[in-house]
Amino acid sequence: MTGSLLHVSGIETFYGPIQAIRGVSLDVDAGQIVTVLGANGAGKTSVLRTISGVLDPERGQVVFEGQDISRLPPDQVMRRGICHVPEGREIFPFLTVRENLMMGAYTRHDRDGVARDTELCFDYFPRLREREGQRAGLLSGGEQQMLAISRALMGKPKLLLLDEPSLGLSPLLVQQIFGIIRRINREHNVAILLVEQNARVALKTADFGYVLEVGRIVASGDCKALIQRTDIKEFYLGQKETGARGARRWKKKRLWN
Repeated sequence: MTGSLLHVSGIETFYGPIQAIRGVSLDVDAGQIVTVLGANGAGKTSVLRTISGVLDPERGQVVFEGQDISRLPPDQVMRRGICHVPEGREIFPFLTVRENLMMGAYTRHDRDGVARDTELCFDYFPRLREREGQRAGLLSGGEQQMLAISRALMGKPKLLLLDEPSLGLSPLLVQQIFGIIRRINREHNVAILLVEQNARVALKTADFGYVLEVGRIVASGDCKALIQRTDIKEFYLGQKETGARGARRWKKKRLWN
């Protein structure tokens, strides 16, 4: 057992007969941003779903603040302080922006605190204040991502799980969203576990990273070190070596297809 805020040990998760996660172990410390990189189908989303209780692991443990939460239902996981922003946002399209935020705070009973956190979300994302009475389904993709993150913040998370926050967004919006992610982490000491295909922005945002391939962790390390690795540059950042040396390495070590 470690002193981590989140300690995931050897989890194996299935969709029926299909194994999605194969012995994954990872840690997130309090106040840390950790990223999980991997190609489509590598199992990144399944890792987050297992942590948040959407999926139950067949084997292994998910330990949060020293307590085994491996088979708790999602609402109990949320009450413990883990809030999940899923891929695709999954906002409530027929509810207003404000009503979506209140859904994020449904476990809370501190009315004054809820009001303060609503204002905090509007401070992070002023566009939401402008649209607080508008139905969420009418928002742009970027605004829906802002709302999904804000709804999770209304649960007062100790750990925020973010699944592909850049998906479908323009480069400018990606920079804005990740700037807010860094602010949330820095200003409120919220730990973040980030799944992201945009490896460049993920590695520049996070402190520590894991690389997932076909359900297994195949590399891990400090993000400043990972971003210097030749295989990461080649397969995630599009920076291949040229000439005979590059060709030999390409044939010898092709981790991601």
